[in-house]
Amino acid sequence: MTDWTVLASFSVCGALLAMMAISIAFSAFMPALDRWNRGYFVTFFSLLFLYVIVIVFDVIVYTVPALANMGIAVAIAEYLFFSVLTPMPIFFLLHKCGEEIRRSALMRAGLTLWGIFCVLLIVGRITDAFYGVAPDGQYVRRPLFPLLIAPLAAIMLLNIAGLIKRRKKLSKRIFIGLLVYLLPTALMIIVYMFVAADIVVALWMVLSALTMYGFIHADSVEQYTRQQREIARQRADIMVLQMRPHFICNTMMSIYYLCDRDPQKAKQVTLDFTDYLRRNFNAVSSENVIPFTDELEHARAYLAVEQAQFEDGLLVRFDTPHTAFRLPPLTLQPLVENAVKHGMKATGEPLHVYVTARQTDRGSEITVEDDGVGFSSAGDGAKPGALANIRQRLSQMCGGTLEIGPREGGGTRVKITLPGAE
Repeated sequence: MTDWTVLASFSVCGALLAMMAISIAFSAFMPALDRWNRGYFVTFFSLLFLYVIVIVFDVIVYTVPALANMGIAVAIAEYLFFSVLTPMPIFFLLHKCGEEIRRSALMRAGLTLWGIFCVLLIVGRITDAFYGVAPDGQYVRRPLFPLLIAPLAAIMLLNIAGLIKRRKKLSKRIFIGLLVYLLPTALMIIVYMFVAADIVVALWMVLSALTMYGFIHADSVEQYTRQQREIARQRADIMVLQMRPHFICNTMMSIYYLCDRDPQKAKQVTLDFTDYLRRNFNAVSSENVIPFTDELEHARAYLAVEQAQFEDGLLVRFDTPHTAFRLPPLTLQPLVENAVKHGMKATGEPLHVYVTARQTDRGSEITVEDDGVGFSSAGDGAKPGALANIRQRLSQMCGGTLEIGPREGGGTRVKITLPGAE
């Protein structure tokens, strides 16, 4: 290499490393990307980063004669990092299409071709059939070198075929993003089979990868924005469901009568009702998950207000040793309200409400049970708007689930499961 070629090579590699470092940081901290996408792109750009570092070593080996004996080792490392990048789009494609990766024929075919490449790489090291060492000690390609790279080219073509076949399952941005990465990269790999242009291939792959990421990130931002608007709408909806005029009126009337009969209790109910309203307003303004303790106090404030009205007709028991986790606002309180509103018995017997929180192997588990009129009477249709709203927000904001069914011994049981715990 001439001096200007070496300088240009190091300059290009430096620029590529800087772009990959920025892309890794961007992928790791952008809120629009979900956990899977974040992990995928951090891994993808990290592999590209390492691939470019190996190319830098390749340039150094070629410019420093004393390091010529390292040429084979550097070349093998370059081929390995390069090869690992070729089946990675298959993972992304299958995930976006909702297909099970382990059972996918496309994934098996891609990994089989990658395995063939690894075998050929080992054979080439043993026999010098695909690459070897020149008399001056430098690494050189052999006539059969295209056969070594052929499985990687086949993987890229397989990627393109799989993408086209599944295009209807993808958004327009994701389809275009993958296509603008796969087509140029496949072309460059085919060229690389016959022309030693390592830096050009790396430059082309990085630029194509960044273009792909731009399209996919724009799609993620759009989905994230749409999801945030939906969550905001749901918070507003559930606020409307919570703030029913008759509940406010009944509470105010209870306070009114208590002022003469039991002034001290009237003061306490006023404080509890104020606490309930304040927590409702705070919950609606919250954009993220909140500590379970906040929801627990919200539920306690509500139940304290209801107990002032029903007195011995409403008995509540809390058993919550596990509180170190977070959940969407307005999750627990609407469930205990649902239990009170739909569980009261016409016979006038006391209603028992049980609230528990446990840590299990699956994560954090909350249950709200009552011994009221029962699931068959209240049904999943009790406050359907609130229950559907809670279920959807649990899924969107923290991957949680909500199950409702009959309680053993009579009544209704609602269980919330949240993956992981703080």
